Amino acid sequence: MTKRLLDYDAESLTATYHHYDDLTDTTYIEEVQDYRPFLEWNKRIQNSGVGGAKRLNEYERRGIKNDWFHVARIPNSVSMKWLREEGIDIYNKNHWKKVKQKLNDPEYAFLRTGNARV
Repeated sequence: MTKRLLDYDAESLTATYHHYDDLTDTTYIEEVQDYRPFLEWNKRIQNSGVGGAKRLNEYERRGIKNDWFHVARIPNSVSMKWLREEGIDIYNKNHWKKVKQKLNDPEYAFLRTGNARV
């Protein structure tokens, strides 16, 4: 089996590889994302709050003051996992209810930029 790097996107930290298996004459494309910097950034923003988890952090207060509210930063690898396994498309406004359920699930709290429920 051969593996070759096709592309690297520095913004999303995603590498795209081409694989070829000589035995089965099969080729496929793999995307690998280093999601750790995204999660570290989310955690840093979440921890910028004062007075406990129920209070808005400085990032949230600044957003509300400027008429925006950034609720999460979802790596592409998580977005694709949700789409592949559950049919949830984070870019489809009709799926927003399911996206909110995911973001409010303790398993995915690390994706939120704040401590409050979405």
